[in-house]
Amino acid sequence: MNLLKRQNPDFNSLFNELIFNQDWNNQKLSLPAVNIIEADDHFDIQLAAPGMKKSNFQIEVEEGVLIISSDTDTQSDKTETCFTLKEFGYHSFKRSFNIPDTIYVDKISASYKEGILTVSLPKKEEALPQPKKLVSIK
Repeated sequence: MNLLKRQNPDFNSLFNELIFNQDWNNQKLSLPAVNIIEADDHFDIQLAAPGMKKSNFQIEVEEGVLIISSDTDTQSDKTETCFTLKEFGYHSFKRSFNIPDTIYVDKISASYKEGILTVSLPKKEEALPQPKKLVSIK
């Protein structure tokens, strides 16, 4: 079972370039990169967010949608340092994922280690791989 619906990669690339990589008031809007891993008994969603704290993240499940967000205060990052070039910083983001009915919503867990937020979604019994069945010949 797929966790996400497959979309046209050319459209996503164009859409991301037009919408998410625009410079709005000198703040580059971007979404953290995501890996989705499917194991036999669970899915793992890994979100690259280096330099953040656990308290920066909010994870919610509402009506079959997993929402991972971070609302960082960019005002507190202001220092008297004069940057010649500043390409990275901490910005707010929101990522949403449709989750199938075969996930135990109440058993979803998350951890943050070495800049990677990992959200584990355990599968229900009916979604687990079934052993091979041998059919006898009469």
